[in-house]
Amino acid sequence: MLGKGVVGGGGGTKAPKPSFVSYVRPEEIHTNEKEVTEKEVTLHLLPGEQLLCEASTVLKYVQEDSCQRGIYGKLVCTDFKIAFLGDDESALDDDETQFKNKVIGENDITLHCVDQIYGVFDEKKKTLFGQLKKYPEKLIIHCKDLRVFHFCLRYTKEEEVKRIVSGIIHHTQAPKLLKRLFLFSYATASQNNTATHPRSHTVMFDTLKDWCWELERTKGNMKYKAVSVNEGYRVCERLPAYFVVPTPLPEEDIPRFQGHGIPIWCWSCHNGCALLKMSALPKEQDDGVLQIQKSFLDGIYKTIHRPPYEIVKTEDLSSNFLSLQDIQTAYSKFKQLFLIDNSTEFWDTDIKWFSLLESSSWLDVIRRCLKKAIEITECLEAQNVNVLLLEENASDLCCLISSLVQVMMDPHCRTRVGFQSLIQKEWIMGGHCFLDRCNHLRQSDKEEVPVFLLFLDCVWQLVHQHPLAFEFTETYLTVLSDSLYIPIFSTFFFNSPHQKDTNLGTESQDTQSKPLNLLTVWDWSVQFEPKAQTLLKNPLYVEKPKLEKGQRKGMRFKHQRQLSLPLTQSKSSPKRGFFREETDHLIKNLLGKRISKLINSSDELQDNFREFYDSWHSKPTDYHGLLLPHIEGPEIKVWAQRYLRWIPEAQILGGGRVATVSKLLEMMEEVQSLQEKIDKRHHSQEAPQAEAPSLLRTSARLSSLFPFALLQRHSSKPVLPTSGWKALGDEEDLAKREDESVDLGDV
Repeated sequence: MLGKGVVGGGGGTKAPKPSFVSYVRPEEIHTNEKEVTEKEVTLHLLPGEQLLCEASTVLKYVQEDSCQRGIYGKLVCTDFKIAFLGDDESALDDDETQFKNKVIGENDITLHCVDQIYGVFDEKKKTLFGQLKKYPEKLIIHCKDLRVFHFCLRYTKEEEVKRIVSGIIHHTQAPKLLKRLFLFSYATASQNNTATHPRSHTVMFDTLKDWCWELERTKGNMKYKAVSVNEGYRVCERLPAYFVVPTPLPEEDIPRFQGHGIPIWCWSCHNGCALLKMSALPKEQDDGVLQIQKSFLDGIYKTIHRPPYEIVKTEDLSSNFLSLQDIQTAYSKFKQLFLIDNSTEFWDTDIKWFSLLESSSWLDVIRRCLKKAIEITECLEAQNVNVLLLEENASDLCCLISSLVQVMMDPHCRTRVGFQSLIQKEWIMGGHCFLDRCNHLRQSDKEEVPVFLLFLDCVWQLVHQHPLAFEFTETYLTVLSDSLYIPIFSTFFFNSPHQKDTNLGTESQDTQSKPLNLLTVWDWSVQFEPKAQTLLKNPLYVEKPKLEKGQRKGMRFKHQRQLSLPLTQSKSSPKRGFFREETDHLIKNLLGKRISKLINSSDELQDNFREFYDSWHSKPTDYHGLLLPHIEGPEIKVWAQRYLRWIPEAQILGGGRVATVSKLLEMMEEVQSLQEKIDKRHHSQEAPQAEAPSLLRTSARLSSLFPFALLQRHSSKPVLPTSGWKALGDEEDLAKREDESVDLGDV
């Protein structure tokens, strides 16, 4: 049963302290339940979802210090989510208040989204795991999307407390089998569902035709070919059924080491250069096997490195770059800055914000990724050399860097369909181990490494710096990151296409059994209504200009600044060369030798990078050409919408970028309305008003973290907490710390 009311409580089975404020006495709770039985909120279950355990009369606290207020209701756990069912009357009915997800409610937590569970025993917070001998007074759940939930179990029956706490711990922390994920229950239950969703235009890269189309789009079909040698995963379970290799490469070489040591095509530049990736050969101790491997690699290298026409620069990401441990450690520290239990904790740590942020090294990890992508872009764009990325399995940092390079160099990847196709090509078909990296199976020997989230954060830096160049918004990136933990979409729940096809039955020889058909995350209508989806599309995106008269239809747009880059041939700068199609073979040969020497010169590469970087930023931006981010210290920022959206104190009411966008939309609406009046001036009736996204109409009522934090409580506490004054010391010390008092809204 559920009851209505705001209840104060300190939580726990012990008697409250004298300072405790209670709006409803415990003995009144069951009376209230009987009075409002008809207002009980219904638990909505998805197809295949089953209720596992529940507890009534649970208090869900509002994060506020002076009086720990909350509403009480029912806490339930299903095989898909943890949900709190409270009184919905307090929710605003206003049409423009909610950016609602149709699958996950405001008080829902998917089991995969649970990060840590804590219990409060005698005012002490402890991590909960395994079998408990004593059950907590209060339950605190930290989520991977950085939400924090506080549940008081003070008024809940002891047996229900045991069931709900044990159930939540078990179903969120116990190791799972792949086939036992809710993904399969949902797919099985939805087999006969006749509901249809609009087909996404995203290229899935699960057919040979898709790869041929991408080769043609990038003009890479002159030097590279799509192959089907791995059809049915005969060669390698790690690789997709279809992929692209250099045309001169004999197909019989691909199976020799199960796809290892094979240069696989990622993307072709407008000048004919290409970005490739290669997984390392297995480490061997036997001298004979090592000699065979060396001979094999020499043959492969001669196939792709044929100076002066084809020159390859190799970039070993396994040894000269970040490690997965670096990423995991940095993010573990970084996320703790946003998992705030209450307002007091927020203000107490605010004074140490910059030192804590710097010590996490997360922003430095982002900077290093962007810098590496710019270095590779410089090789492709300015030096005119192919780049071969090397990694142990070519499925982590290769996915990250190759995707960033394409976002920077290919304007198609900055459209929504293009970006989704890029993720399908480089991450899904590229064999990124989402199941392991997100640790969806809760394996004790695996730690979560947020490589894909790091990629989205890097892309957000570009979106933040060059908003007019992207068809999608930061809200799109935020909900995409949230979708990592929603197990009704197959997109982010497998380690490889082979694992997905095998477990969904698409490889089954049994003609009687129908293969499971799962949704992809790109079906945004599953999660959001059309009005909410408008917030995923950037209304300020600069569309690609149409072809002018006389311009050939097949003519390819090139980067406007490519011929004005500093790395052009120059008599005063003999240490570098820049290929051009009209350059004769002799000059190509000379420049080729020169560039091959530069490949091994780190100082020279650093000089090339700086000149390339500075020159690009000194010119006006072409939103449909090459796009480079600023990577200086203050330019790499915290992705506020994702990381701060659940913290009321971090919001700026009526401010932030959303206010600027709202005003621009109002102006666009007015201009459109005037244009319609002009076009229809010969009609007597009044021209209809243009429809602007209603969710952005009243900027004064919006939060800077809109659409996730509309009309949230605003803290009136000072930037520097009173609890920190003693530690500040004298005036001189205060002056030294002045920069630490910068408001979070500026970060």
